[in-house]
Amino acid sequence: MIKIEICCASAADALAAKKGEADRIELNSAIELGGLTPSLAQIEMTKKLVELPVLVMIRPRSYGFCYSKLEFKMMQRDASLALAAGADGIVFGILTPDGQIDLSRNKIMADIAGEKEAVFHRAFDVVANPWQAIDQLASLNIDRILTSAQQPKVNNNLSLAKKIVDYAAGKLEIVLAGGIRSHNAAEIIQSTGCSQIHLTAFSSNYDASLQHKPEGLNFNSKKLLAESEYGAIDPEKVKVISELIK
Repeated sequence: MIKIEICCASAADALAAKKGEADRIELNSAIELGGLTPSLAQIEMTKKLVELPVLVMIRPRSYGFCYSKLEFKMMQRDASLALAAGADGIVFGILTPDGQIDLSRNKIMADIAGEKEAVFHRAFDVVANPWQAIDQLASLNIDRILTSAQQPKVNNNLSLAKKIVDYAAGKLEIVLAGGIRSHNAAEIIQSTGCSQIHLTAFSSNYDASLQHKPEGLNFNSKKLLAESEYGAIDPEKVKVISELIK
């Protein structure tokens, strides 16, 4: 049975993912920044409204995965609060300044997860030696790794993705991510033997309240989407993939 995990930015997204027959939710904020820790209210509301496993992203900022002492304290506290609010697991990834797995800090996070799931996110995709990283994370009792096989899109190198899936077998689970859509999901699954995929399934929504915004006035970085445009999970897009692969 193939599992579909949907990357969501809100409780509303999670409801849409459930409607589209997703199997699991990864709850974030600021997906356009790679996903940051969601608010406690989002976690509580998602768990109240959606009867699916909900994994909560624990990431205090974008731009890398090596954190200060204060940032790491915040991560530990966020993880504890998320789990107390009903999260079924936490998603995190901490590297050393030279881009290696931070064994001590990731162990602390895995220990906080306890009997709930501990998932290492796509920080895995920037380590120098993925095989060593898999062994190290397995030794820390990490349940699962989220990866695009160290590529911008996982289907850029399906051969490497398959090697990662095969190497991790019996050690921990692999969830493939990165550019997975309805037109390529089946091929990715068949080519790699993976049993879990992770994706967004957004359609653009429009917030009309900014229609009178003066030219040059911006509230978001110009690198992001247009000021009045935001992504929201489209249940029909989720359902198309679900029907294709299940």
